[in-house]
Amino acid sequence: MPQSCSEGQVDWYEAFAEVMGELRKVYCFAMRSMAGGGAFHRAYYHATQQAFLEAHEFAFQFFGGVFRRLRYDNLKSAVKKILRGYQREETERLIAFRSHWGFQTEFCNPARGNEKGGVEGEVGYFRRNHLVPVPRVESLEELNKLLLAGCRADEQRRIAGKPHTVGEAMGIEREHLLPLPAEGFELAEISFPVVDSKGCVKARTNCYSTPLKPGTRTRVKLLPAYVEVWQERECVARHERSFSRYEQVLDLEHYLDVLERKPGALAGSSPLKQWRERGRWPESFDRLWQSLRERHGPQAGTRAMIELLGLGKRYGWDRLREAIKESLALGCTDAAAVRHLVTANELVRSHTEPFELSGLERYDRPLPQMQEYDLLLSLTTTGAEVAR
Repeated sequence: MPQSCSEGQVDWYEAFAEVMGELRKVYCFAMRSMAGGGAFHRAYYHATQQAFLEAHEFAFQFFGGVFRRLRYDNLKSAVKKILRGYQREETERLIAFRSHWGFQTEFCNPARGNEKGGVEGEVGYFRRNHLVPVPRVESLEELNKLLLAGCRADEQRRIAGKPHTVGEAMGIEREHLLPLPAEGFELAEISFPVVDSKGCVKARTNCYSTPLKPGTRTRVKLLPAYVEVWQERECVARHERSFSRYEQVLDLEHYLDVLERKPGALAGSSPLKQWRERGRWPESFDRLWQSLRERHGPQAGTRAMIELLGLGKRYGWDRLREAIKESLALGCTDAAAVRHLVTANELVRSHTEPFELSGLERYDRPLPQMQEYDLLLSLTTTGAEVAR
């Protein structure tokens, strides 16, 4: 087996994406196969060591196995100290990670990017073909779906001098990779905070909202891009991770029960303000809300709007947005109409599949003979005449 059949190269690079109308810098992880030419790309807002390791796991899943050797430059996520020659003192986390996955590491000399020219060339190709013009997305998750689609599309290309397409070469190469372990490496930072009086839990210095009652002890997973709140093996809240300090990250969905009792608090609430900032509260919601207040009064109209928001929590926010948009387009601003549009799919009865009617001949019966009844009627008539 050629040595390159089990070698991959890794690097970070910077790019830009328009996320919810805002131009943002992202840090993209790239892993390229030296034999097949296939590559995996994934974006993060922050190039942390946790993101670096998580991207490895996504890459291994993409390739269908683990490279026996990975080559890096002197990334801070991987190297604690540069020693003589090619020797490096690796970070403890990377040592534990590569021991779990079973691969070996090699490092380039400082300022010698040509020693990993494969991934450097891949970055330039991928940027030109999939990041120009600047992609427009609604979230980091959508951007990563776009990058993954680009990686899959590149499997159809044929690199000059290669007898196979990239995808075909990856299939051959997969036979030489190390198998994926049964379980991944635990990357999340775990803590067990208690829900405070505002319905939030604290992870590092930031607070994240939950739907749980104050005083409940939870399990929080701090991931590279998200924070998850778990209760009894169920993920009850998931937020985009904040890298600021002493910030509150609030989800309006978690406060709907409280707002139903105090509808007047909705307009000036911090969760609503954050939803507006994140683009989760479209202009159509304000139009419907204003109409409901004009029709039913401030309190009752706001309570009706909050009840409709509960439908988004139950049936999905995309479905609610489409229902409100359709209702406004029809010139109808009644809450019942919106509720009907959201739940209309559940009112449609499933069609019964046609079935074969053969074999029913055994149920055939002869028609009744009505002459006997005519005879009885004639006898009754005759008896009546005799009685007269």
